[in-house]
Amino acid sequence: MNKTPLYRDPRNGKLTGVCAGVANFFGLERWLVRILVVSATLLGGGFLVILLYIALSLMLEKQPYMQNEYSTLTIKSKPWEQGKTAKQLLETIDHDLQQVESRVKKMEAYVTSEAFDVNREFNKL
Repeated sequence: MNKTPLYRDPRNGKLTGVCAGVANFFGLERWLVRILVVSATLLGGGFLVILLYIALSLMLEKQPYMQNEYSTLTIKSKPWEQGKTAKQLLETIDHDLQQVESRVKKMEAYVTSEAFDVNREFNKL
């Protein structure tokens, strides 16, 4: 269990983000929590589960936006744990690094071009 408070996660949620928030809090996959909620609703706890879901959606605050997405990346060792497999994590990081490399190449091309020199001279005036 995390030491972080329980939040709703509407960005990753389907309705109000209660199941996604509970999954984040306990470190589980969102699909597993959703299946448990739907199963509990269909297997006889319908009114209680719906009442609890509505109460949590009204009581819990929205999860604050986090700028650094890499601080939340984790490798999962079991299928029901939250996170990505090592292969998925490496693919995500590789994709992001390729985007950064392409932006750096464009920046280098501009800085070494004549247009940059002309713009710098006009800015000096």
